[in-house]
Amino acid sequence: MTKKRITFKSFGVDLVGDLYLPEGFDESQKYKAIVGASPFPQVKDQIPATYGSEMAARGFIYLGFDYLGMGESPALPGEFKQSRYMFRLIENTWDAVSYLGTPPFVEEIYGLGVCQGGSIIASAAVTDHRIKKIAMVSGMMAADDFQWADRDMTNQQIAAANASMQKMYETGKPDYVAPFGLNDEMSRQEFIDVGGNPMVGETYDYYGRDGVKGPVAVPNFTNMHIGDQGMQSLISIGEAYADKIVQPSLTIYSKSAFTAICSTQFVEKLTNAHEELAFDEFSHVDFYYKPEAVKASADAVAEFFNRHS
Repeated sequence: MTKKRITFKSFGVDLVGDLYLPEGFDESQKYKAIVGASPFPQVKDQIPATYGSEMAARGFIYLGFDYLGMGESPALPGEFKQSRYMFRLIENTWDAVSYLGTPPFVEEIYGLGVCQGGSIIASAAVTDHRIKKIAMVSGMMAADDFQWADRDMTNQQIAAANASMQKMYETGKPDYVAPFGLNDEMSRQEFIDVGGNPMVGETYDYYGRDGVKGPVAVPNFTNMHIGDQGMQSLISIGEAYADKIVQPSLTIYSKSAFTAICSTQFVEKLTNAHEELAFDEFSHVDFYYKPEAVKASADAVAEFFNRHS
């Protein structure tokens, strides 16, 4: 496997990405290529690095990149870093597809999204039929029931996001918050004591200060984010247009995960040729990095993308 640093244009600026190439890559040959989409609020050195190498090992070209304002990719002039907005994530993905559609060695393009990345890929695929198949792992596609179940809590999130947007407009300065209550300095026990949802332990083990892909392990990553994020992340585009998706799709999730409803309800809305693969033994975050979970999902995705339809 070879990793090649690349850039491509989106919103008029250069987004930074890593192109993972299979062993023995030959520009005169044809390859199937994957545009990767990562969980919120990840950078390309997290999920894209994990699945990039896994999918390259299975013969695919894989593009993982930093979205506008994230990681090594710049924010727009006059805007701030750590501003990962759903509408822009979709357009960044369309531009990534355009980039992959340029070299002659790319035969077909597929989409692979993990967690929020699943929603990004599903949303992008609605009107981008250059993406021939999509796969979503621990995806947050049907997020309405998940995000709006407690209306009081949701309204508090909206109020905080509205206030943050107003503050930034008036001051011209970024307003950074910890969206899940996890900052970059917390210990595991401190985060568990805060509570919030059943996923706090596994969330910390990945994203926390001492986590496998936290801010110490991945210097380009921070748990802090622009405070108006909720104004866009609460709008579930892929869910609303699920019945318009025409590409074959594969949905992989954990039956026991707190987030399983985001996959199961999405599948119920689909009218395309779709498959689902549910596991009892893995959690939501296991699919981010646990070797056995990553192998199971990567094997299934490779088989699905390689199959003639």
